[in-house]
Amino acid sequence: MLSALSLAARAAPRRAGPTAPAALRAYSSSTSRNHNQQQQQDEQQQHRQARSELYRIDFDRAFALLAVSALAGFGAAQYAFDNFGRAPVECEAVNPLQRIKGNAPMSTRMEALVKKIQSDMTSALEELEGPSGGRFLHDSWTRKEGGFGTSCVLQDGRVFEKAGVSISIISSPAPKTMLAHMRARNREGLDPNGDYKMFVAGVSMVVHPHNPMAPTFHANYRYFELRKSDAKETDPPAAAWFGGGCDLTPCYLFEEDAVHFHKVIKDACDKHDKSYYPRFKEWCDNYFNNTHRGERRGVGGIFFDDLEDKSPEQLYAFVSDCGNSLVKQYIPIVRKRMNMPYTQAQKEWQQLRRGRYVEFNLVHDRGTKFGLATPGVRIESVFMSLPLTARWQYNHTPAPGSPEEKLLNVLKTPREWV
Repeated sequence: MLSALSLAARAAPRRAGPTAPAALRAYSSSTSRNHNQQQQQDEQQQHRQARSELYRIDFDRAFALLAVSALAGFGAAQYAFDNFGRAPVECEAVNPLQRIKGNAPMSTRMEALVKKIQSDMTSALEELEGPSGGRFLHDSWTRKEGGFGTSCVLQDGRVFEKAGVSISIISSPAPKTMLAHMRARNREGLDPNGDYKMFVAGVSMVVHPHNPMAPTFHANYRYFELRKSDAKETDPPAAAWFGGGCDLTPCYLFEEDAVHFHKVIKDACDKHDKSYYPRFKEWCDNYFNNTHRGERRGVGGIFFDDLEDKSPEQLYAFVSDCGNSLVKQYIPIVRKRMNMPYTQAQKEWQQLRRGRYVEFNLVHDRGTKFGLATPGVRIESVFMSLPLTARWQYNHTPAPGSPEEKLLNVLKTPREWV
């Protein structure tokens, strides 16, 4: 049974980080500033210089880091990191899609897409941390059964208690247990005793801010395909589909935040199919549901799985737009809330809500169950989504009419936000 995690409350408001990019400032324009404009510009310049210095590493040293990581695992990679400087590994501030041709296989394009999404989000979160804030640890790994990935994790930062942005690229024989499970989910035409190779490309992220007024955020987008072991590269896959979604989990409800979050993803959905947002919003409300508590995990977003109702090209374009909307969805919200004052009681309420988050991930989440059932899985990556701190308090009930009760009412009865 999971014991209560340590409570590390931080009741003092935190200093503001560097100014957001112009495209994100409109939503947070009402936020009070602790620095004048010149000071903000100075901090921005310091941050750019810090990032420039961070990535100033010659090719030989970068190659050494990658080689050591591939051959000897993370411990050796950390040694190389300490001795050679911090190489960006997979979280580099480069758009991998620029190197991909339009006629490249879907697996190649999805690999590049998830790397880009990871790079975009880690850069945006580090910018909020500011020059003196936390930085992501880049943990690259390989899977002996076939595949690799990079887990980028920031812990005990200035703004974020914990943030993880992970990619996984898996290419290996498909386990027989997985084929049987897929048949049970009405995957016709698959031979449960056949020999298949699978490819999976996915990006997953969870962000837990310190400030209880700033919401937790989760998103993942993925692509899965099966090919017969003797199939040619030019042959169509035996089965292929997309999945993913995004959701927001506030501890205190600011309705304008929920509206903004849902509007951005609705706009992305509507570009491709007007039915997507209402379908996937309802799916999200039903999926992220702590049924043993009778409440949803948060205020929702979208969720979809086994999506194959259009051509692969159309679905790739849809998933690309969703993934490329994540920074716009979340960063303006956390920037607006991360420096708000709060009390010790409000911090303790956040820890109780974090406990509910842990309950869902360990009891109900299909991704956690799938990860633990996958041969060669990295346990650290599976549990990356869990917060550093949480709280379980016996029979806690919010006061009538309180902001805490207002949130619970919405979690028990999901609302339409846009």
